[in-house]
Amino acid sequence: MGKRDQKDKDTEKVDAVLDLLKKQAPLTVKQEKFCDYACVERFLKAKGDGVKKAAKHLRACLSWRESIGTEYLIADEFSAELAEGFAYVAGHDDDSRPVVVLRIKQDYQKFHSQKLYIRLLVFTLEVAIGSMPKNIEQFVILFDASFFRSASAFMNLLLASLKISSEYYPGRLHKAFVIDPPSLFSYLWKGVRPFVELSPVTMVVSSLDYEDSLEYDDFSAFPRASSLRFDPASIPSTGKIGASSSTRFSFTVSHNFDSLKPWYLSLTDTSASKVGPTSPSRSLMGPALISPLNARSFSFASPATRTPRCSTPGPGPTKKNQTSTPGPTSNPRTPRPSFLQSPAMFFRKEKDYHVSKTEKSRESFVPFLRFYRRPYDEIVYRSKMKPPLGGLISIVSPQIKRRHMSQSQRF
Repeated sequence: MGKRDQKDKDTEKVDAVLDLLKKQAPLTVKQEKFCDYACVERFLKAKGDGVKKAAKHLRACLSWRESIGTEYLIADEFSAELAEGFAYVAGHDDDSRPVVVLRIKQDYQKFHSQKLYIRLLVFTLEVAIGSMPKNIEQFVILFDASFFRSASAFMNLLLASLKISSEYYPGRLHKAFVIDPPSLFSYLWKGVRPFVELSPVTMVVSSLDYEDSLEYDDFSAFPRASSLRFDPASIPSTGKIGASSSTRFSFTVSHNFDSLKPWYLSLTDTSASKVGPTSPSRSLMGPALISPLNARSFSFASPATRTPRCSTPGPGPTKKNQTSTPGPTSNPRTPRPSFLQSPAMFFRKEKDYHVSKTEKSRESFVPFLRFYRRPYDEIVYRSKMKPPLGGLISIVSPQIKRRHMSQSQRF
C-alpha cells in the first residue's frame, strides 16, 4: 500500500506541473512529446519535489530549447566536427548507458564561438538520448583534456558543459570523467568545485595510471604501455648472497655483522663466485636468501641489533650474569609502543580517506577505459543517429563515389 500511495502522489505532482505549464502558455505537439512523465519526474527530483519550481524550470528549459533550435539540429551543420571526432557517442556501457566522448582541442575555441560549441554539445547529447534503450535515462561523459595546455581555457569549457547538463538535462548525467587535465587544473577545480552542482559525479583521472596496470592483457596494441611493463623472467636470479649479475660491478653482503661496513663494492666481475657459507650454522644466520632485509637493514642498525640472535653475549660482566646461573639467552623483543602516539597519527585517517577516494574514482573509470581507447569511427557514429539528426549526407564508399563521378562525366 505504501508504494501505491507514493506512486499516486508522484502522479499527482506530475499532473500539477503539466497543468501549470498549460495555464502559462499552450504546449505544441513537440513540447508535449518532450514533457512526458519521466521528464517531468526528473525536473521534480531536481527541485526537491516542488511543483511551482519544477514548472518554472521546465518552462525555462522549453524556451531555451526553442532558442537553440534543437528540433532543427542535423549532422550537416557539424560535418567538420564529425570528421575530426570532436564529440561523439562511443558506445554503451554494461548498463546500456550511452558514453559520450568530448575531444575538443584548445584551438577550437579560437576559431569558433561559444554558441557553436553549445550547439555541438546539445547535438551530441540528443544523439546519445536518442540511442538510449527503454528504461535507460542517463548517459556518461568523458572529457579528454589532453589537447589543452591552458587550465583556465579547459575550465571554462567544462563549466559550460556541466551547466548545460544540470540545468537543461537534469538527472541525465550518471558520471563525468576529466581525463589528463593540465597541471594547474586541480587547483582551479578545488576552488570551483563547491559551487558546481554536478561536482559529486565529476571525477578527475589520469590515463597514465592504467598503462602500467597488470589488470589488462591487451597492452600489446599499445607499444608505449607494453614497453614499460616489467618482465621478471628476463632477469636471472641467484639463490644465495653473492656477487650481482652485472658485469661492471658487484654488490656483496658480508656475514660479519660486527663490522662497520657489512657491504662493499668491487669493480671486478665475480658473478660466478659465492661469498659466505652455504651450510647452516648456529653462529651465523645460515643460507641467507637475497632480500632487502639482509642487504640493507643491518647497515644502519646498532651493534646490539647486528649481533646474531644465537651468539652468546660478550665477555663484559653484567648484573644478570653475576647474580644468576648461566643459561640460554632469550631473544630481544621489540619494545611495545607507548600510549602517547606520534602527532602524525592524528592525520592518518584523513590520508586514508584521500587514498580511498582516489582509488574509488580510479576503479569507477575502469569500465569506461575501453571507450576512451577505442578509435573513432564516423560511420559507426552516424549509424546511431536517428532520422532528424542524421542529416542528408550519407557516408558511401570511395568506389561508389568514383563510379558516380564517372557516369556523370559522360553527360
